Amino acid sequence: MKQLIINAVLFLFMLHVSNAQNMEIYIAHVKIADSLYDAKDYIHSADEYQKAIDSNEGKAMSNDRYNAACSFALAGNSEKAFYHLFYLAEHPKVKYRNLSHITTDTDLDSLHALEPWERLIQIVKTNKYEAEKDLDQSLVATLDAIYQDDQMPRHQIDSVEQKYGRDSKEMQDFWKEIAFKDSINLINVQKILDDRGWVGPKIVGEKGSATLFLVIQHAPLDVQEKYLPMMKEAVKNGNARSENLALLEDRVLMRRGKKQIYGSQIGRNRETGEYYVSPIEDPENVNERRAAVGLGTIESYVSRWGITWDVQKHIEYSKTLEAEK
Repeated sequence: MKQLIINAVLFLFMLHVSNAQNMEIYIAHVKIADSLYDAKDYIHSADEYQKAIDSNEGKAMSNDRYNAACSFALAGNSEKAFYHLFYLAEHPKVKYRNLSHITTDTDLDSLHALEPWERLIQIVKTNKYEAEKDLDQSLVATLDAIYQDDQMPRHQIDSVEQKYGRDSKEMQDFWKEIAFKDSINLINVQKILDDRGWVGPKIVGEKGSATLFLVIQHAPLDVQEKYLPMMKEAVKNGNARSENLALLEDRVLMRRGKKQIYGSQIGRNRETGEYYVSPIEDPENVNERRAAVGLGTIESYVSRWGITWDVQKHIEYSKTLEAEK
């Protein structure tokens, strides 16, 4: 299954882009590649992913490189697929270790019978063992299952909507399924938080710690308000990421009827289906605040929803939203 960027937690490493112009070209190619993948045009999708990587001197976000491997595999180009997968597995700053995903990803089924596959999986297993050997394995397994329940249905939202329609019964039922899983996940995560506090990467790994954030990010407002101070303290202690805290702070502010700070919350026009950036406090300086907590530029972030950032247009549209409210 093609990897998606969901609050930047599935892969946490990104090689630095050379300059802003390269980033714009890179993002443009990735957007085309994503849409071609969704249209099942895997040959051209793989080509666009490769163009994105080549446009940035061979550097790429780890999830985009993984997606490129998926498209190459589906297009029948096993050599290129393995190249990108081995790059992720062997690069010292990446060391891909999501064994449960790569071994069950149907996009890569065509690679399983080929000789490099076993070598690749062995490297991933080694990476996983080295990264997790000192962790609380039982808690890691619990959080890994919660992560899958939280994220996998959300990866399917766009495809379900495209197939049945945004207001269809099937879409409504799908959201109910997500809400049900969220409620079960929340019970389990609250027990962890209440019993052990916000456990960090040294106990449950980066993915496990991020899973706590994801479940709280999808929880009701009163629950978010309860655990927000705990997460702030966890960031100070190195047990949670400042960029994830920024997203939670934005969501709490929006739910309280206030403007967000970092521009992480995206709205959608019910009539047109177009996405927009929900109102931001002091939008002219949003990139400075984003940089301070480790977030990329607002321009790069919102482009994933097909939004071109224009601060003046944002201010005017926010006034319209405020008037309607």
